[in-house]
Amino acid sequence: MTMKSLLSTVSLALLLGSAATAARAQIPVGHLADYSGGTSDVGTPYGQGVVDTFAWINKNGGIGGKQVALDTNDYGYQVPRAIALYKKWSGGDKVAAIMGWGTADTEALTGFLAQDKIPDISASYAAALTDPEGVSGKAKPAPYNFFYGPSYSDAMRAMLTWAAEDWKAKGKPGKAKFVHMGANHPYPNAPKAAGEAMATELGFEVLPPLVFALAPGDYSAQCLSLKSSGANYAYLGNTAASNISVLKACKTAGVDVQFLGNVWGMDENAAKTAADAADGVIFPLRTSVVWGGNAPGMKTVMEISKMSDPSGKVYRPVHYIAAVCTSLYMKEALDWAAKNGGATGENVAKGFYQKKDWVPAGMEGVCSPSTWTEKDHRGTLKVDLYRSKVSGPTDGDVNDLMAKGTIKLEKVKTVDLPRKPEWLGW
Repeated sequence: MTMKSLLSTVSLALLLGSAATAARAQIPVGHLADYSGGTSDVGTPYGQGVVDTFAWINKNGGIGGKQVALDTNDYGYQVPRAIALYKKWSGGDKVAAIMGWGTADTEALTGFLAQDKIPDISASYAAALTDPEGVSGKAKPAPYNFFYGPSYSDAMRAMLTWAAEDWKAKGKPGKAKFVHMGANHPYPNAPKAAGEAMATELGFEVLPPLVFALAPGDYSAQCLSLKSSGANYAYLGNTAASNISVLKACKTAGVDVQFLGNVWGMDENAAKTAADAADGVIFPLRTSVVWGGNAPGMKTVMEISKMSDPSGKVYRPVHYIAAVCTSLYMKEALDWAAKNGGATGENVAKGFYQKKDWVPAGMEGVCSPSTWTEKDHRGTLKVDLYRSKVSGPTDGDVNDLMAKGTIKLEKVKTVDLPRKPEWLGW
């Protein structure tokens, strides 16, 4: 071997060695995002919130001095693509955790996560993910699934509690009529049984569900069916994009109904697009304030936002802020793991059990206090209900519309649900 080729071989070995060392010096985290699929309207701001938060974490020292290698992938809300990505993440360079997204893919991965001991804090709030031991018999054990905020089922129970009070306050005769609306899909269907059971318990007449697709479209027929059914309260189970189509069509059809939106079903952008058709929708909020709200933690959120918007001028909807909270819960679980045996999936999962009424550092007044235990992954049973208010034309920038009060998200009520064992898992 010549001196030149020997030096080349040594250089290559050193290069490969330093690359391997650099890889070990990073903490790999998988990130499923929907930027192009059926829920991309809300997936885009949420995904950006995750990316910005981990960029900010890395800028501020990472996890125990190690950088987080966030592997963000737009999977287009397609379960097969999510499973393919999971196979990669659970392979040789195994991730410490996953920032997940949809209900169908999260539920499809639940068994694999438990087997491989990889925690997934997803943006699916399906109650089936809240039973770590599977004691409820409603769903398979989900010991490595977490989410921030009330479950879809608990949010619906809270809205129905409010609706029963609203009906009584209006002094209307007879039973109020309730209907579940949404696509025939795991996400809108997740709280259906729980909601209908709660509605029956509260004295509502439960009507047959009305189906409409996850994509925007012409839903005039559904609105005419809704009108003829005489429903008083209607739950919208889809994300904002298709809900907007329903709200507009029902406004045109003169439907007199109180809409109850799921957590992904209404936000500032949806209120702008739906305009006066969005006026009055009741929906749950995961955070205690909206963008620019008066809370100490809003300073942290605005610093994180500058990772992709140095100007600080972009309005961030509620889903972005919820993503920041979710990412910072994961960050602190990773922190705990790094100090207690290393950032392995098993240790990261244990990190979620270390605190009670937990708000991530620097997020006071923004993230709602959460508690996860080894027997119950319902992080919170406190549900903050808001009403969208639209008082004029919604042309123009969301920042201006919110600043002028043309669009408002007004707090209506906080419902503290009991931690009923029989509600675990559904």
